[in-house]
Amino acid sequence: MASRIIFHIDVNSAYLSWTSVENLRTGAGPDLREVPAIIGGDQKSRHGIVLAKSISAKKMGIYTSEPVASALKKCPNLLIFPPDHEMYRQYSHLFIDYLKTLTPDIEQVSVDECYLDFTGIAHRYGNPLEAADEIKNTIYERFGFTVNVGISCNKLLAKMASDFEKPNRVHTLFPEEIPRKMWPLPVRELHMAGRSSSQVLNKLGIHTIGELANTDVNLLVSHLKSHGRLLWEYANGIDDRPVESLPARAKGVGNSTTLSEDALTERDAAQVLRRLSESVAKRLRAGKQLAGSISVEIKYADFSAASHQMPLNPPSNAAGTLYSASLRLFRRLWNGEPIRLLGVRTTRLTDENAPVQLSIFDIDWEKNEKQQKLDAALDKIRKKYGEQAIRRGSDVTAKKL
Repeated sequence: MASRIIFHIDVNSAYLSWTSVENLRTGAGPDLREVPAIIGGDQKSRHGIVLAKSISAKKMGIYTSEPVASALKKCPNLLIFPPDHEMYRQYSHLFIDYLKTLTPDIEQVSVDECYLDFTGIAHRYGNPLEAADEIKNTIYERFGFTVNVGISCNKLLAKMASDFEKPNRVHTLFPEEIPRKMWPLPVRELHMAGRSSSQVLNKLGIHTIGELANTDVNLLVSHLKSHGRLLWEYANGIDDRPVESLPARAKGVGNSTTLSEDALTERDAAQVLRRLSESVAKRLRAGKQLAGSISVEIKYADFSAASHQMPLNPPSNAAGTLYSASLRLFRRLWNGEPIRLLGVRTTRLTDENAPVQLSIFDIDWEKNEKQQKLDAALDKIRKKYGEQAIRRGSDVTAKKL
């Protein structure tokens, strides 16, 4: 068994489960998990879609992100409760705060899921399966909702394992189990293989994760660019991302935005990433800080999310540098699906006057320094004459279109 052990812990149908627990606690309604029910929004608004569904609603063909009106046609007696994000945050805090009593090595990736690096606390338990069962059962006994726990040696395989049979289950997916447990699955079930990517793979005659894993990676890159390489790595269980604990994640500067309309093309996303990068860079400069690492987050129309990070060498607070890096990350991450939210975050912050260790491979340091000086000059002009004193030509052109 691998030396590193990672848990992926995911609340089963979180919004619906938490609403059910609150209903039972306050007497405000039934246990939605036991009847055809959904959490959904106002049909006239952008949020008029199914956010979460009960098992019985799923059996009636109702799916997440489906319009509420469509769901009602399939099940006229469907119970609908509106989302309560403040209540969800409260239950999320209970969930994460309990896990933090076990270890600080926790990376929360959304309101209802996280990674836990079990390696440092493995000596307290007989084996990882026993520990996962104890965690799962304690969460249910204390808080009334269930979770799935996936166990492996890296984050990708742990997440894939937690998506196996639900609810209230523990699954493993170690490298030696990949051919038996993961490779027979349809390629669309691979993490980061969205509908568009899956369609391309199917046209290439690739229908299972196993077929993807055994395909020439150069063929995948020729059709899906860097995302093709990422999918090939994931199909082979390759993922060396560390679990980033919450304290480290808090020491950064970032910005994200929920789009009024889903971004459908790289050009749409690039415009948003440029604005976000400029906003983050401005905050870094205001704090006289440089960023040594940058990450990009994508949330899709179906509310699934993905993120990736890369180092910045040398560290920078230049908008152009952050934008170029964020666009590279985006191209590696994006699976071709409509995008609901984009975020840019910088970490590993240092004082801008601190000495920077350069290597002979840091060929862009002079260009980066010029960009930082240019941005600083623009900040002074905008501070004196207003934010609209200087604008990018692309922004002006876009408004004329």
